[in-house]
This record gives sequence, C-alpha cells and structure tokens, in this order.
Amino acid sequence: MQHLTEEQRRRRWLALGIVALAYVLSFFQRFAPAGIAQDLAASFQTSAASLGVLAATYFYIYTVMQIPTGMLADTLGPRRILMLGGLIGGAGSFMFGMATSLDMALVGRTMVGLGVSVVFIAMLKLIAVWFEESRFATLVGVCMLIGNLGSVLAGAPLSALAQAAGWRGVFTAVGILSIVLSGLCWLIVRDRPDAEPGKPTGIKFDRAVLFGSLLSVIRNRDTWPAILVNTGTCGAFFTFAGLWTVPYLMQVHGMERSTAASHLSLWFGGFAVGCLLLGTISDRLRRRKPVIIAATHIYAGVWLWLLSGVGLPPIMSYSMFALLGVSTAGFSLTWACAKEVNPPLLSGMSTSVTNMGSFLAAALLQPLVGWVMDQGWHGEMLNGARIYDLAAWRGGLLVACSCAVAGALCSWWIIETRCRNIWAERQQA
Repeated sequence: MQHLTEEQRRRRWLALGIVALAYVLSFFQRFAPAGIAQDLAASFQTSAASLGVLAATYFYIYTVMQIPTGMLADTLGPRRILMLGGLIGGAGSFMFGMATSLDMALVGRTMVGLGVSVVFIAMLKLIAVWFEESRFATLVGVCMLIGNLGSVLAGAPLSALAQAAGWRGVFTAVGILSIVLSGLCWLIVRDRPDAEPGKPTGIKFDRAVLFGSLLSVIRNRDTWPAILVNTGTCGAFFTFAGLWTVPYLMQVHGMERSTAASHLSLWFGGFAVGCLLLGTISDRLRRRKPVIIAATHIYAGVWLWLLSGVGLPPIMSYSMFALLGVSTAGFSLTWACAKEVNPPLLSGMSTSVTNMGSFLAAALLQPLVGWVMDQGWHGEMLNGARIYDLAAWRGGLLVACSCAVAGALCSWWIIETRCRNIWAERQQA
C-alpha cells in the first residue's frame, strides 16, 4: 500500500464513517418489517403470506445483486455505486412510507433492497484499498458491529417510534437520511488514495476469467459446507427476526408490543456482540469448526424452545433471546471458512457465493412461513390484523426451525482450516 498523507488518513476515516452509517441503514431496512408487522398487516389488510412476500422482496433483490455488486465495485468504483445506491434506496423508502396499496409498498421495498445491496461490498472494497492489509479483518468486524446497530434500532426503538409518529413518517425520515448519506458519499468518498474528482477509476476485467473464477468456487466441494451452514443458520434468522418475532411473542406468549420488541432488540444486540466474540474466540483458538458446531447447536436448541411455544418467566425469556443472538453469530465464521478453502485471489467471490445462500433462503422462507400459517388461520382478526393460534404458529415456525437444525447438522462437514488458507494443500492431497 502506498504511503498516505495526513490529509488522506483523515479522509479515509471520515469516508469509512459515512459508509458505516449507510451500513447501519442497510441493517435497519433489512429487519424493519419485524418491528411494524402488525401495523403493515392492518394498513394493507393483508394475509401472512402476502406480508411475507412484502418483507422478502428486499432479500430477492439483495440475493441477485451480490455478485453484480462486486463487478460494479471494480468498474464504477465504490463512490459511484454508494451514491447511486443511496438515491435509489432513499426513493424506495419514500415510496414505501407513502404506499397506498400493497403493490406500491412492494415496489418501494424492492427499490430499498436494490439501493442498500451495494453497501457491504463497497465498504469491503474501500477498507481493502485505503487501509493496511493487517487491519482488514479487524475493521470489517468493527463495521459489522456498528452495522448491527441498525438491526437493534429496527426492534424496540422502531416499534416505539411507529406508535408515536406512525410507521409512514419513520420511513420518510429514513429516506431523507439515505439521500443525505448519498450526497456525503459523493463529496467525501474516493475510490482510492490517488483518485481525482471526475477522473474515471474503473478497472477493466475479462468476463470469461470472472465467470470461470465463479464456477471454480461453486465447483469446490470444500466451499459447500460453509454455504449450507450459512444458509440454514442465517436463513432462519433473517426469516423470523426479519418479520415474525414480534407478532409471535404477542399472540402466543401474550406480551405487550414494547416487551416483544425488546426481545427482538436483544436478539439483534446479542448477534452484534456475538459476531465480535465468536470471531475473537475462533482466532485465539485457531479453530473454526468447534466454534461453529457449538454455536449452531445452541442456536438450534433455542429454536426448538420457540417451536414448543412454552412460556418462561421474563428473566428466562430475555436470557434465551440473548443466547439466541450470540449463537446466531456462528454463521459469521462461514465467510472465513469459505475464503480459506479457495484461492486467496478469489476471497471476494467465495464470500459473495457463501452470502447468497442466506439471502436466498430468507427470500423463499418468509412467504412460505406466512403461507403455512394462513393454512391454519381460523378467521380471527384484531384491529385489522390476522390472529393465529399456537398450532398455526407452530406450522410456520417448523419451516424456520428445520432450516436452523439443518444448518447445525451441516456444521459437522465444515473443513477445519486452523485459521489459514489451505486451498493449495487441499489441491495437493
């Protein structure tokens, strides 16, 4: 890496701070439907299946954009895609907040997913270009911890704001913030230290080589255990935490909305802490597999409790959700596992491929859970929203719980890398 001037050092931290704020918005938008699920159901007079589709549109577009975003980061540069993404996401948030029909809300939610889908990859690109290689993992971990604040805000704080000011006003404000951050990205962010305003900074690439590299990652058998663990664990997380947690706790366990939202925020908070905690434990032990096995099995165990519908005293209930959050973070190690069994030059590609599984699972499972629940609905309504009994909830939860258990079982096939790249060794074996 070239030597940076003092001004460039200041600029890189300012730029990273702005992008980290955009990442907070990305997490907020991902999980926001969970905090206002009852409001959305009442506003659009919709079924659980339709509500699932509404929440899942974010994941549909996010899944599709994972690999193209990597290409755009190399050609257009992070600065341009962050600016464009912020404008599109902001416009989508406005449309969602002002939606007068479910179809309009679906279009707005799709635009939000498209806009925020570029943030994570662009952030990785900026860290790789502007900071020393030895600091890459640490900075990514810190940015993920910061980004998870968005998911915490999508729990109890969003629920309280929605009750005080209305959910539509919240998303209008988020749209304004997104556009402001878009402008700041254009003014402050530079694609690389020697970039000049208005000067093209894109990198040309050979499409045949690019797609050949993608196929080599997919064809690598050692990649698939990481993909499957990520898909099972994170798929269940995105599916339930992204929409169904608050209604489930209110309807099955009789919690007040604020209490249910607090449980959701604790899940998100535990996940944020768990990402840093489990990553640190893994690095210090120089082991990936035992940490992933332990975390995913604890995670699956808590899911079995959720499926049972058994009530617990408040202190126990909160503790279970904190444990659920920390154990959820076990899937964050799958990115390292995938990178460490593929060529070092394909680390970005292997991460993107592994990441696609979780978003694809959420895109498919959110409407599926809703459809299963609708099959057990007996026609009960409250304030315009459907009410489901324990049997109906168990049907929907069984889908997500099965996904979590499958992820835990697949953890036994993870390839132990001892925290180093073993691709060359595996090729020679």
